[in-house]
Amino acid sequence: MAEEEKEEIKSFKDLGLCDELEEACDSLGWKTPTKIQVEAIPHALEVKDLIGLAQTGSGKTGAFALPILHALLECHGKQGYKSAPAFFALVLSPTRELAIQIVEQFEALGSGISLKCAVLVGGVDLIQQQIAIGKRPHIIVGTPGRLVDHLTNTKGFSLRMLKYLVLDEADRLLNEDFEKALDDILNVIPRDRHTYLFSATMTKKVKKLQRACLRNPVKIEAASKYSTVDTLKQQYRFIPAKYKDCYLVYILTEMSGCT
Repeated sequence: MAEEEKEEIKSFKDLGLCDELEEACDSLGWKTPTKIQVEAIPHALEVKDLIGLAQTGSGKTGAFALPILHALLECHGKQGYKSAPAFFALVLSPTRELAIQIVEQFEALGSGISLKCAVLVGGVDLIQQQIAIGKRPHIIVGTPGRLVDHLTNTKGFSLRMLKYLVLDEADRLLNEDFEKALDDILNVIPRDRHTYLFSATMTKKVKKLQRACLRNPVKIEAASKYSTVDTLKQQYRFIPAKYKDCYLVYILTEMSGCT
């Protein structure tokens, strides 16, 4: 019966998302939800904490971004995002590259509804980021270390009103490099919040974090261990080290235009 219900889900509207987000998905060319989105979004809309096991490329960013945007929009009805609270959601990522990809997806989904985002990562001028924080964005995406820098040094910046926390690639976030920063962040955000934890694998540290951070979470598994999505093309080239740069340039030229 459950399988039949899942098969009936043909569109983002079927998942219970509002019209604005259905239109946003359509404009991005997202016609049908991916497996992780079908599994996660209905539970998220019921305001439950989530643990999602999903590979890169499985559509997991949409699985947490869409419910957060739905909650933000629903919160404020027809007034839209302009009246929505600042610092509504925080997404933590282990790398600046992933953080930038996540914020781009939020911005694309929220482009028609005045969504404001800020990305806080290392390697970028602190003052530029402080200006972005001063605009009181709804969504903050960042790496743990840089976020702690701002919580410590940026006047007036607080996450006391935070409603949603997302830990993306949690298995990588939980290595020793991020441990102290993550603890510092968890100590200054409200306990009364919704938490989504996404990871490629369920390690012992992820289980420990689950117990510390999540309340009666729903576990969604859209990945087999160490697998990659079917649409990802992988190749391996065995070549002498001195020719690596030459081959890289050749491959990039051959693959130009591909994502």
